[in-house]
Amino acid sequence: MGLKGPEAARDFVARRLMARLLGYLRKQPEQNFLKMLRVVQLFAILERHKRHAAGLARIFRENEVLRAYMTRLLREVHPNVQQRLGYNWFINAMVLGIPRQERLSQELGINVPNFLLIDPTSACNLACEGCWAGKYPQRHSLEFTTLDRLCTEAKELGIYWIVFSGGEPLLYKQLFDLMARHNDMAFMAFTNGTLIDEKVADRIIEVGNFSPAISLEGFEERTDARRGRGVFARVSRAMDLLRERGAVFGVSITITRENMEEVTSDAFIDFLIEKGVTYGWLFHYIPIGRNPNPDLMVTVEQRAYLAERIPYIRSHRPIQLADFWNDGELTCGCIAGGRRYLHITAKGDIEPCAFVHFATDNIEGKSLLEILRSPVLAAFKKRQPFDENLLRPCPVIDVPGALREIVAETGARPTHPGAETVLEGPIAEFLDRRSQDWARVSAPIWERRKLRKAVSQ
Repeated sequence: MGLKGPEAARDFVARRLMARLLGYLRKQPEQNFLKMLRVVQLFAILERHKRHAAGLARIFRENEVLRAYMTRLLREVHPNVQQRLGYNWFINAMVLGIPRQERLSQELGINVPNFLLIDPTSACNLACEGCWAGKYPQRHSLEFTTLDRLCTEAKELGIYWIVFSGGEPLLYKQLFDLMARHNDMAFMAFTNGTLIDEKVADRIIEVGNFSPAISLEGFEERTDARRGRGVFARVSRAMDLLRERGAVFGVSITITRENMEEVTSDAFIDFLIEKGVTYGWLFHYIPIGRNPNPDLMVTVEQRAYLAERIPYIRSHRPIQLADFWNDGELTCGCIAGGRRYLHITAKGDIEPCAFVHFATDNIEGKSLLEILRSPVLAAFKKRQPFDENLLRPCPVIDVPGALREIVAETGARPTHPGAETVLEGPIAEFLDRRSQDWARVSAPIWERRKLRKAVSQ
């Protein structure tokens, strides 16, 4: 499955040109960023990547917020991080990796994802209330040889982006060894941030190809209420250390009914920007894991507000936020089940999603290609998208009947006690009602978006 002929030659030339341009970016960021986009247009394999590069160049010239965002990255990020993380993610994982994934998907009749979500360990130094991973036993860890093999096999399929979760990924002692060994890949980790001290911050710069996404629930009172006393102060200090060294880092925010207004307020967004945060993952609370509580889910009215508020922030503040469920329009529906990613637990179970705790396969004794043929992943593939209204992408909270069908059809087993509560009982009944309410509220929003898109074309 290796690259051959013109494809290999094109990749070689593109890599050389991009590496040279990245070296000049800090000197003249605006001019050289546009040159880099022209190189992408020239060498991109997929027509949509050419269009995206042209569109990004146009927006960069016309949008002061985006220009300030990119200039900030190019001036403030450490050169080693620019060369390794920026290059690996933008060129290897996106421009060159995605076309290979799509070609192999067609040839093999399976989904080859853009990235893998892997738990190196289920151990954690905190016990956050409502943690989605809180019911996994904390004794599991993947062998280094298994992680090394997964990275190698991923690259053979064109996957150059690995995301770590857990547990707390930074408790895995050989994590930095793994990232250094695979220095042509881009790595990210969802981390509670409490283990990032001066030494760890220095190692992040040294390895270059790693970006932590630090968990927050809002300001000090809300963060400490869920994560423990003093956590906010430790995390705030960690962000200072990362900013001072020129790391690229983000935040991971679980949005609940209680903190929705705070974490999307101007004051909190400005706080993140001042701390040096460049991106954020926003996850609506789902009642799974430790002490699931449906009352913490955002209301349908709050979700409708988020559907408008997050795009506004993206276009008016120098920070990029991904609203994991409301951005279904951008991702053309659910990204799980191997379509864009899958989840490998610290026990090696292959889950279609971080929030779907059911599996039919385990990585032990199987190649990555073999697990991509998993029955549960195939069941996802044939149903995606789960609804033509792309504001309803999720088979857990938006189309829960689909998840019941998938589990029944494949015989997928729960990966921890209590996972089945999203399929039957009071929590499942709540999700059914909430999905129906959201279908009603989201329908006119979706129709307006389709109309705007049609007019713009």
